[in-house]
Amino acid sequence: MEEIKKMPPTAKPAYSQLEDVVGCKWSVSVLRAVAEGVSRPGALERHVQGISTKVLSERLRKLTAYGLLTRHVYAEVPPRTEYSLTWNGRKLVSIIDQIKLLDNEIRSGEQGAPADAEEHRR
Repeated sequence: MEEIKKMPPTAKPAYSQLEDVVGCKWSVSVLRAVAEGVSRPGALERHVQGISTKVLSERLRKLTAYGLLTRHVYAEVPPRTEYSLTWNGRKLVSIIDQIKLLDNEIRSGEQGAPADAEEHRR
């Protein structure tokens, strides 16, 4: 008999986590900023236009909990905290970048569909 593993009550299914990340403009903005090399909370707050300290802190906690960011705390005075993308975070940013490129192509009318694809639809 196969053992059925139950998720902890606070764990969200991966698809729900993805909706939470991609559906939030702040999460996407924070991920892209970290991908661009902005790693410290204060710098992220200045880089991401319009984000509040509270929302940034919440997003950083969630993105870290979802395994998209890694938090590095350095034992200095004052303490220094930096964030970096995990492997999954880099993969997600790559997908987000591909979606942005597709959106740009669609908006510019250069959809890139081969001529025979249009013929096939008729």
